[in-house]
This record gives sequence, structure tokens and C-alpha cells, in this order.
Amino acid sequence: MGAVTQAHLARAAGTSQPTLVAYERGQKSPTWRTIERLAHALGFEPHLVFVPPLTREDRRSLALHAAIGERLQAEPDAVLARASEALARMRVLHPGAEALLDEWRVLLRRPLPALLPVLRDPSPWARELRQVTPFAGVLTAGERARVYRAFADEERRVGTTPRPVERST
Repeated sequence: MGAVTQAHLARAAGTSQPTLVAYERGQKSPTWRTIERLAHALGFEPHLVFVPPLTREDRRSLALHAAIGERLQAEPDAVLARASEALARMRVLHPGAEALLDEWRVLLRRPLPALLPVLRDPSPWARELRQVTPFAGVLTAGERARVYRAFADEERRVGTTPRPVERST
């Protein structure tokens, strides 16, 4: 689907362009029925998924893998070769992780546009996959330290300490 204007989307979804602007600005919240109409107007099927929140370790892993993704884009042959070698070692050292390592084996053979999103994917599947990453050693100790410092600075800046869920009795 090509570029869609707010006016066109509003007409197709049975709402108004000012209402779409209010949604984008966070001034209004659409109902689920409105979300369905907007999705269908764009040719999509909406899905609601509940997943556990990212832990601090998950967020840090995402930051590290974002840096690895940048290196992978800059030096794909070298990084993929190193990851493939690491994967072979990991298969010997960690036979219990065979299923995840098999997934990495498939991913490392795919084109970069298929592999790169996995490095930044916050889904539970990708979180688990990154726990046995074959990209260890791709970044130098200094590069990792810079990523960790930037991550810690960002965590302090945005105050991402998880809050307990309030339960009504």
C-alpha cells in the first residue's frame, strides 16, 4: 500500500482527520473497534498480544545487540564468520541449548534484512534467543563498556525502574 493521508484513512475508517491527529498526539484513545476499522482500512488485521515486560537485563541485551547490528551492517562477512565459528563452539559446549542454537544457525544463513530485526526484537522468543547469542566477541571490551555506560545513562534519564502491578481487592 502506498502513502496514505490522514484524510483518506479517516474516510476509509469512518472517523475524522482531527480525531486521528488527537490519537497521534495522545490526546484521545481509540476504542478497540476503532483500531479494527483503522487496521482494516490499511489492509491489516489487528492483534492484541500480552507479553511480560522487558527486564533490565532484556533492555541491556537489546542495547548491546543494537550495537552488534550496527557492526553487522558495517562488516557483514567478518561478523557472520565470527558468529558462525562461535555457534559451532556453542553447540559442543551447550548441548542443552540445541533448539535455540538451531534457530541461530538458520538465522545466520538468512539475508541481513531478515537477521537484523531479530537483534532488536523485544518479543519473548527473541529475548530467549539472545540469551545464547553467537555474537559474543563481536564488540571489543571498550565498545561493550560504552554500550553499557550509555544504557545506564538512559535508564537513569528515563527512570525505567519497573513499578509493581496494582491489584484491586
